[in-house]
Amino acid sequence: MELSMRGLEVDFPTRAGRAAALRGVDLDLAGGEILALVGESGCGKSTLGLALMGLLDAGAQVRGSVRLDGRELIGLSEAEWRELRGARMAMVFQDPMQTLNPVLRIETQMVEALTAHRAMSRPEARRAACAALERLGVTPAAARLRAYPHELSGGQRQRVVFATALLNQPELIIADEPTTALDNTVQAELLALVRGVVQASGVALIWITHDLAVVAGMAGRIAVMYAGRVVETGTAAEVLVAPAHPYTRALLDARPERSVPGSRLPAIAGQPPSLLAPQPGGCAFHPRCPQARERCRAEAPQLSRAGGRGLRCFYPLVRGADAGGVNLRVED
Repeated sequence: MELSMRGLEVDFPTRAGRAAALRGVDLDLAGGEILALVGESGCGKSTLGLALMGLLDAGAQVRGSVRLDGRELIGLSEAEWRELRGARMAMVFQDPMQTLNPVLRIETQMVEALTAHRAMSRPEARRAACAALERLGVTPAAARLRAYPHELSGGQRQRVVFATALLNQPELIIADEPTTALDNTVQAELLALVRGVVQASGVALIWITHDLAVVAGMAGRIAVMYAGRVVETGTAAEVLVAPAHPYTRALLDARPERSVPGSRLPAIAGQPPSLLAPQPGGCAFHPRCPQARERCRAEAPQLSRAGGRGLRCFYPLVRGADAGGVNLRVED
């Protein structure tokens, strides 16, 4: 499986004008890879996931290219999208009740997800659903199949959703903050289960999150987003240990666990730019950036790539080998 995004842009209509949610995203994903999309609320992470699944509102304008194994996805008809969703691509949302129908038993929903894409009998589909639940630790599986969503805990419902997403052995799963509402213990258990199942099956996974603790133990590669653009990419070790972009550094410094008990929680100064009025000409992060200089106010940096890493910054925080092999020049 190969997923390639080039110049992906998304605009939404509002009463005040069109809001630019994505502004030229370039990303690649290979089969079996786990990519984490990280950034503040409103940076475009969820919009990117919905765009990849063809689930944006009808008023959204999508430009650029998204190719799955060479097939262009932008411009597909709804019938073509229905053939892809659930079969080759699946999405898991933060709230499992966005996916599960509250008036249908789990068995009905999982069996229908299978028979919609495969020619199989109901008993065969039920056995496959049982096996999928067991892989995700939902036991006793036979009893859980007979349950309604409200009869399960939040953690069990999210496991059911992941099991359903994996039923048809898709090549790509997009998970949009799927563990945010879970307590730490349940979250850790689900992360370990999903990571193991994903790695065993070879499916590619895009994990959308603002939680850098999740990223550290989950993803092999990280893409940091700000104001609708990717500002830094690299392996999890590179980005978390030696962040090159000031925004990535600010995200790491703002983690609650880094605060002193009794003190104010750390935060990134300032506010993200308005989607209605993107920064004209300059870097979108420069009003909040301690590294900003005159060039940052006048010129927008492009995403440069070197040594497997990507960076959108004129004045990176690391240079040479310190950046994990990226040949970055720091200007005075």
